[in-house]
Amino acid sequence: MRVALDGRAEITEDFARHFDTCLGCMACMTACPSGVQYDKLVESTRSQIERHTTRTLANRFFRRLIFAVFPYPNRLRWVALGLWQYQASGLQRLFRATGLARLLPAHLRAMEAMAPQVSLAGTWHRTQNIIAAEGGRRRRVGLLLGCVQRVFFSKVTAATARVLSAEGCEVVVPPRQGCCGALMLHAGLEAEAAAMARQFIDAFDGAEIDTLVINAAGCGSTLKEYGHLLRDDPAYAAKAATLAAKCQDISEVLAELKPRALRHPIALTVAYHDACHLQHAQGVTAEPRRVLATIPGLKVRDIPESGLCCGSAGIYNLVEPATAQELGERKVGHLLTTGADAVVSSNPGCLLQLESGLRTAGSKMRTMHFVELLDASIRATMPM
Repeated sequence: MRVALDGRAEITEDFARHFDTCLGCMACMTACPSGVQYDKLVESTRSQIERHTTRTLANRFFRRLIFAVFPYPNRLRWVALGLWQYQASGLQRLFRATGLARLLPAHLRAMEAMAPQVSLAGTWHRTQNIIAAEGGRRRRVGLLLGCVQRVFFSKVTAATARVLSAEGCEVVVPPRQGCCGALMLHAGLEAEAAAMARQFIDAFDGAEIDTLVINAAGCGSTLKEYGHLLRDDPAYAAKAATLAAKCQDISEVLAELKPRALRHPIALTVAYHDACHLQHAQGVTAEPRRVLATIPGLKVRDIPESGLCCGSAGIYNLVEPATAQELGERKVGHLLTTGADAVVSSNPGCLLQLESGLRTAGSKMRTMHFVELLDASIRATMPM
C-alpha cells in the first residue's frame, strides 16, 4: 500500500481487485503488534484506486446507484415507500417462496435479501430537535441520525434518545444534519466524503454539545477520524478535530455514566455480536457488555470467532455478495451454537446481514440493536 501511494508501483487491475475483495473490517488493526494504522492506509489506497482504474460499465452503474440513494435520507424514503408496497402486497413473500429471487443478478439478489421490514410510520418519523433530560441534566449531547439508520431503523434512534434522556442527558438533534460520509470514505470516494463531512460539521456548529453520540459503528469510526480526513482544509481542520474529539459510541457514554434510570428484569439469553468498526476500528468491546450487565435477568453470551466479520462491511455485501454470503453463513452457524433467543449488535448493516442469514437458515432468532434492549429494560417492556 505504501509503495503504491508513494507512486513507486503501478495500480493495476489485479491490485485493484485485491482491495475490492478486502472487507475493510479492520481486523488487521487489532491483530497487528506494531500498531500500524491500516484504516488510513486502506482508505487512501481505495481513493487512489478510484482515481486510477476503470471499472466495468455494470459495476460503475451499480456503485453510482448505491451512492446516489443510500447517503440521502429523503431519496431513501421514496425507495422505502416502494419497498413497503412490495411487502404489504404480499409480492415479497410470493417472490421468495417461489424461488424467483434466484433469477435476479447476484447484486440485485443480495439487495433484495437484505431488504428490511418497512414501517411507513417509522420511515417518515421525525425526531424532536431537543429532548429534555430527566431528573436534572448531566450532559448535553448531540445525536447522530444517520442515513439508513434514520429511514429503516428509526425505532433505534427513538430508543437511543429515550435512554439518554432517562440517564440525564439533554439530547440535541440538529435538523440539517445529513450523511456523515462513512459510506463514501470506506469505498474510496474521499472528496465526496470530505464534502459531506463539512456539511455535517456545519449542522452541529453552535450546538454547544459535550458529546456527539453515535449508534452506528461504521459512522462512528469515520466521525472519530474527521480530524484526519480534513487535516489539509484550513477552514475546517480545527473544527473537524474538535468535533471528532467529542464523538462516542452510545455504549461508551452509558458505560461512563453511573446508571440513574431503574433497570427492570428481562428474562432473555442474547448473543452479543461485535460490529467490526466498533471492536477493531474503535477498540470498543468491553463497554457494551458492561452496560448489558446492568440489566437484571439478562444472560449475555459471546459468539465463537467474535473477531470475524459477518460479511456486511458497509456496501461489501452488495458489491461482493458471494463472499459476504459465505461469511454470513459462517457467522450464523456460530450464532446458532449459543442457544440465544436473540442476537444484539450496534450497527444497522450487521443487523440486516444477520437477519437475512438467520432467515435463510430457518432460525427464529431475533435481531435487535444494543440500545433497544436497554430501552426495554428501562421502560419495563419486552424488546420487540
